[in-house]
Amino acid sequence: MGGCLACALAVFGDAGHGRRMTSFVLPHEVHGDGSHKVFAVHGWFADRSAYAAVLPDLDRTAFSYALVDLRGYGEARDAAGAYTTAEAAADLVELADRLGWERFSVIGHSMGGAVAQRLAAVAPDRLRRIVGVSPVPASGLPLAGEQAALFTDAAHRPENRRAIIDFTTGGRRPAAWLDRMVALSLERSDATAFRAWLESWAGEDFHADVEGSEVPALAVAGGLDPALSPEVMRQTWLSWYPRAELVALPFAGHYAMDECPLELIRVVEDFLRADAGHPPWTAAATDEPDPAATDDPAPAGEGDRAPAAEDDRAPAGEGEPA
Repeated sequence: MGGCLACALAVFGDAGHGRRMTSFVLPHEVHGDGSHKVFAVHGWFADRSAYAAVLPDLDRTAFSYALVDLRGYGEARDAAGAYTTAEAAADLVELADRLGWERFSVIGHSMGGAVAQRLAAVAPDRLRRIVGVSPVPASGLPLAGEQAALFTDAAHRPENRRAIIDFTTGGRRPAAWLDRMVALSLERSDATAFRAWLESWAGEDFHADVEGSEVPALAVAGGLDPALSPEVMRQTWLSWYPRAELVALPFAGHYAMDECPLELIRVVEDFLRADAGHPPWTAAATDEPDPAATDDPAPAGEGDRAPAAEDDRAPAGEGEPA
């Protein structure tokens, strides 16, 4: 099933959960008809088209993927709201009710990763698994000085958006790609909402609400991303979540969907399949260690020589302090 499901206008009761539904529904499109339901939530710079590069190669028989536009983006560009991760989590729960999804997983990129963690706080019983692709930690990402000005002014300065994208992908991506990413960001986001979202994902610290959550949680971090690096994930994600895993993609920066889409799909869908008791395809195919993963992370600065993916699977209590 594909295509956008339009925002509903009526207010009606939900017999399954005993809640009243509001008149706003996140614009979305559903791909696949698998029994494992998955929301895909975009980040600060994009709408649901952020997942365009991975969309053709997703497993649509095992999974049903719902790609959403958060308030202020895409088809919800003009939607009023608080533009916070907490509001987005509530919007996703309501959308799940409308779709009849009792339990589901959530993939969130960057800011969308913070939304996924909000769901672990407000609706842990509804979640199967969460995946953060270069996720903003639940502690936020405090900005100061020139960095704060760079991000704050990005709402109305395209050159700032370009500089941020270039920096978080290691300064290695083609100029044409950077220009295209900026153009799409400007076209598909509202400047006022864009600015308001920054206050939420960067400035709000709710990690105390999710620390110790038993929801299985995968963080995927790019080795070329200096802002939300694998080390940041070890200090936050692996420290907070007893059932956390970390996979580092050495040749990706902040935008793994664009930079290494096939590797990202393999890592994420292996993790999601494990919920149903099916081992990842690499483990099922051979008794030998997966050559695409290693338990020994490469030191900082050695990403160019690292294997295709680095894998940290921390037992409960393991991980560096936040």
